[in-house]
Parts: sequence; structure tokens; C-alpha cells
Amino acid sequence: MTDATPERTPEWKGLPVTVAGLGVSGVPAARVLHGLGARVTVVDGGDGPRQRAQADELRALGVEVLLGDGETLPEGTRLVVTSPGWPPHSPLFLAAAGAGVPVWGDVELAWRLRRPHPATGEPAPWLAVTGTNGKTTTVQMLASILTAAGRRTAAVGNVGVSVLDAVLAEEPYDVLAVELSSYQLHWSSSLRPHSAVVLNVAADHLDWHGSMEAYAADKGRIYEGNTVACVYNTADPATEALVREADVEEGCRAIGFTLGPPALSQLGVVDGLLVDRAFVTDRHRNAAELASVEDVQPAAPHNIANALAAAALARAYGVEPRAVRDGLRAFRPDAHRIAEVVQSGGVTWIDDSKATNPHAAAASLAAYPSVVWIAGGLAKGADMDSLVAGAAKALRGAVLMGADRALIREALARHAPEVPVIELPDGQTGAPAMDAVVRAAAGLARPGDTVLLAPACASMDMFTNYGERGDLFAAAARAVALAEEP
Repeated sequence: MTDATPERTPEWKGLPVTVAGLGVSGVPAARVLHGLGARVTVVDGGDGPRQRAQADELRALGVEVLLGDGETLPEGTRLVVTSPGWPPHSPLFLAAAGAGVPVWGDVELAWRLRRPHPATGEPAPWLAVTGTNGKTTTVQMLASILTAAGRRTAAVGNVGVSVLDAVLAEEPYDVLAVELSSYQLHWSSSLRPHSAVVLNVAADHLDWHGSMEAYAADKGRIYEGNTVACVYNTADPATEALVREADVEEGCRAIGFTLGPPALSQLGVVDGLLVDRAFVTDRHRNAAELASVEDVQPAAPHNIANALAAAALARAYGVEPRAVRDGLRAFRPDAHRIAEVVQSGGVTWIDDSKATNPHAAAASLAAYPSVVWIAGGLAKGADMDSLVAGAAKALRGAVLMGADRALIREALARHAPEVPVIELPDGQTGAPAMDAVVRAAAGLARPGDTVLLAPACASMDMFTNYGERGDLFAAAARAVALAEEP
């Protein structure tokens, strides 16, 4: 099988395809490939209740599922379609490479299976978003703006909605807002978005990618073949460097976004207004007002940057300024993203459990002048020194938890030795652990402080996921606030 088709050709019929991994992307991929006539085998190293239930569902369709072995390449495989979380060094992929078998991600498969829109004769364009932090918020802002402009759209990809389902939807979309992780981009070779943005690049998932250089290179794949705009963050030179290195279509423009006044071909902020000097007539002398800072909720600096990135992609697609404003006004972020939980006794409690790496935590800490910081968990090999050094002046106290809390404690000792620190002992998990953490934070907080859950770490050592961590924090914070009421 060549890498050129087999999409939209009879080549799919009987083609032996192995899908690596059950789950959010693996199950839809198996269903779609089976529907195309491929002979599908799904492999997964797990053999728990979830995998068995998913396997039963697929077997009922006629899909073969092999549980408990995610390393052996089934004999005769001609194509592997992988779930994004499987690392490149997995034995299955090494075996595929040795046999000359191509490996596609679910996004690559979706790109190749796009269908022409009946009104245009062309597939719906993709406006693509990646970055270490802010992807989901930005892609949801973008979808809100596109909806306000009257386009049929959806936020898809790494945001939780299968991009395969979107491209094969019975009622076609006009345009798609696509969130792409570095994992998904690694396995995407032919992806060519209309326009794309890399929001920021900071150390994350280095255990998967192997190095910072490899991680950044995979992020940069999102710019390859862009036709209209490559959007970058002027505050993060790495994103502009990726634009410079990209092989794009003739006429594709580099568009920056900044929290300050915009230069030519940039979007930025002037006197509390989000303005556009990129997609206007005579941008040397003119700018278009898009929205006010107050239209962005919450109006933290990093969220304003997300809004500017979303606006840049929407404007590249041709959306009018009014729709940018209306879309931003209508948007509300998902839970656990700098979400105010409660105010009590002059103290504000903020849930940013989604801040699972130092870069995200730094953005959250920068939004508040006086912070009792709740942090810790699984650091994924990240360094905490820059984070603590940058936030030291705002810290009024810290409560540390989790497997890698010593990394943060040591960084605090080096860069903020005067900050009082309380550590949760080993062995506590779930609600009892979070109750103890919140009580400790309440003891450190004073009127005017913000108690901020921005862990800078993953959650799985103590909680099911970052969502449970945030929910338990919110419940414990409300209980403390209720107890303080007269």
C-alpha cells in the first residue's frame, strides 16, 4: 500500500489495518475503518472492565480485538492507525517501521477522509490550534466566534470530540476549529490547515517525545502547508521560529499576537481594546476594533492572549469584527480553568486544576498579586525553578502535595525562602487529602489573598484526573467558606 491514498478508493476493502489503542480516538477509528471495508484488528495492552466493554462493542460489529498485548504487530498488517497517547518508541511501532508499514494518527486518517462540502465542492477548512497551554480554551473561543459569524462549526480533535466523527458527519460543517496535541501532530504527515497557531512552547511531555527539540518540532508540524496564515505569539520567540522554519503555501502570511499595541500584521491590545492590524485595508495606517478586554472572561493576561489567537484565526478565515466580539462575549471557559469557586472573609478561592505543568501554573500565578499556592503532583520531569522564581514576589504561602512536591519545596527554598510552606504527608489521596490541603491553605490565607490551585503537575498520583482534583478542591473550599459564615 502506498501512502498516497487508500482513502476514497476500493483499496480499503479487505485492507488489514491495526488500530493501536481503545478509547476516545481508537474506537471511532476502528468503527470508521470497518465501515470502509477494511479488515480491522484493535490491540490494547489493557484488559480491564473498560477495555472489555469497548472490545465487546467492536466485536459485535465484526472487528477483531486483542487485549493484554499492545506490543505485537498482527501478521499481515498493512497500515497502523494509532491513538495519540502511544509513544513513538512503542514496540508495536518499531515493528511496523521494520516491516515498512506506515503509522497514521487518528487526525491523519480524518484529514485523508475529508469529504467535499456540497456548497463549495471542497472539504471544510481546518483552523488548527496547538501549544503547551491554552489549546482547549482557544479552540472553544474560536468555535464560538465562528458560530457568531453564522458558520456551522465545531471544536474538535484533542478537545474531546472525535475529528473523525466531524469530517464524516451527515450534515457537513462549513469550517472546523481543531485542537491538536503534540502527540497527534507527531503522527500527522499530510495535514495542511487553512491557518494555524502555536500558542506557546514550554517543556512538557518530554518523556514521550524524547527531547525539547523533538517536542517543539512536532508542535511546528501544524504550520506545514498552511495556505493563509501562520499565527504566532510575539512573547514566545520559539513560536515565531517555528513559523520561519515551516514550508507553507505561496502567499501564506505570518501573523503575530501581543498583549501590547500591535505592529504591522499583528493583533494586540490598545487602551483596553483588542485590535487587528493584520486583516485590514491599509494596515500601515488602519486598525480594526474587535472587542474589549471586558468581553473576555476571565480577563487574565494569558486568556486575553488566547482570545487574540482565536481572533487571528477567525479573521484569517474572513470573519467580521462584530462576530469576534459577539463570540468572545458568548464564550465561557470549561471547568477547572482559573475558575472562581467562592469568596469568603476577603479571600478568593480559584480552581485552576488544569494547570498541569509549570508554564500553565506560571500564567495563572501571574494573574493574582497575593497568592496562597496549592501545588504538587506528578511533575513529568519538569523543572520548577523558573516557575517559583517568577512567582516569588506574589507568594504569601504554599501548600504542597503529591509525589514530586519536593521539587517545588526545594525551588521555594532557593527562590522564596521567606514563604511559609506546609506539606501534605505521603499516603493521603482523594477527598481526605484535598480537605487537609484546603484547611492548611485557609490557615495561611489573609484578607486580600487568593488561594490558588495551580498544581504545575499532573494529578494521577492522588486523584483520578485533574477534573476530580478541581471538583474536590471546590467542594472543600466551599465547605471552609460555609463554616466561616456568621
